[in-house]
Amino acid sequence: MRMKHCLLAVFVGLTATGCSIWEDPAPPEIQTPTAWIGARSEQGQWPSESWWRQFNSSRLNGLMSAAMSGNADISAAIARVKQADSLASAAGAPLLPQVDAGFSAQRMRSPALHDIQTVKQGDIFSPSLTASFELDFWGKNRAAQEAALAQAQVSRFDRQTILLSTQASVADVYFIILVTQERLDDARQNLRDAQTILDAFRDRLELGASTELDVAQQEAQVERQKAVIPPLEEQVRREMDALAVLTGQMPEAMPEETERLTDIAVPSLSVGLPSELLFRRPDIQRAEAAMTGAKADITVARAALLPDITLFAQGGSAANSAFVMANPPAAMFTLAGNLVQPIFDYGRILGGIGFAKARYEELIENYRKSILISFADVEDSLIAINKSTEEENAQRRALAAARHAYEVAVAQMEGGTANIVTVLIAQRDLFQTKDDLAKAHLRHLQAAVGLFKALGGGWENRPAG
Repeated sequence: MRMKHCLLAVFVGLTATGCSIWEDPAPPEIQTPTAWIGARSEQGQWPSESWWRQFNSSRLNGLMSAAMSGNADISAAIARVKQADSLASAAGAPLLPQVDAGFSAQRMRSPALHDIQTVKQGDIFSPSLTASFELDFWGKNRAAQEAALAQAQVSRFDRQTILLSTQASVADVYFIILVTQERLDDARQNLRDAQTILDAFRDRLELGASTELDVAQQEAQVERQKAVIPPLEEQVRREMDALAVLTGQMPEAMPEETERLTDIAVPSLSVGLPSELLFRRPDIQRAEAAMTGAKADITVARAALLPDITLFAQGGSAANSAFVMANPPAAMFTLAGNLVQPIFDYGRILGGIGFAKARYEELIENYRKSILISFADVEDSLIAINKSTEEENAQRRALAAARHAYEVAVAQMEGGTANIVTVLIAQRDLFQTKDDLAKAHLRHLQAAVGLFKALGGGWENRPAG
């Protein structure tokens, strides 16, 4: 009891060095909105963890499975989780006694005390067992373990963030491939249509119903359509290679995509209550875990001001092989305690405390920022869903009008009532509108993927209890 009173007296004396080092920064205050601005309904269901299945694509389902088992970034994140778990396990070791076994052996040879002609020799064996234990009066070791456990949680949330980002990238790249293939099909069809009109103008030229200018202008249109095709073919190949990397495959192993864009369903999405987003975004949970670990680091830094108390115990024996029959092994036992109190270190400990507190304050702000970014992501994704839907619907109506105008222009050309300029304008508008619709459809699909990602992809991590 006297030792404990002395330690408490030291603690009280240290508090006189300044109250600021014992006060924690204010914890963050979290205020969440009551409703989503861009939501079309008051409340809906959160997505499931296998959110990509709502696109009704068997090929996409297979790509997701391949990515989750073969993606290098995901595998590396899993390895980092294992590393952090090992460090957390090691951080808990000081909370328990350390026990070491030892054994020493010596060979001795010396002359007898009264007869130098006689030599005494023998082997001395000394087994021993040593135990030490640091008394965690100030919670330093416990706090160090808490900090390591928090870092292990950070690694887990990092893994989940990488997993979600990879899944979103797989979906985005796959949809880019499908849309680009559709644009490529349209470009090839446009080329065939342009060539058909060119053939018609050439026939009309022979009959004197059109001019060389008409033919030359349509030839230019054909060449422009030919020029559209190579960049699209290149983009398809590049995106296929990117998809191979995401799924952990060699580019040569990627098959030709047989699924068509028309096979993909754009899911009807809804969102839950804004307050639940805090449990569904791994980046928010990661920021919170990092903040928890930094707070434990403050406790560790403060404990450096206080005395370290360690207990030691050692036991063993020693025996001489030459005299073991006459003299049994001698037993040894030692019990000791050690107390170390820092006195003067040129501000190193106080600097460490200041750093730990400033780091905690930084992570508080990072936590607040991650929440703000998360809510902004959801709102941005909601507005992207709404506006891309409107854009795609408008482009479909524009395509119907452009196709009708093109058909009328061709019919009038065949009837001799429309000139080349009218046909060229209608043709160019149709080709461009088909391409614009494909791009609008891609933006709609990517907006859906973006909303799934902004909502955490269906992942959830609620606190126990």
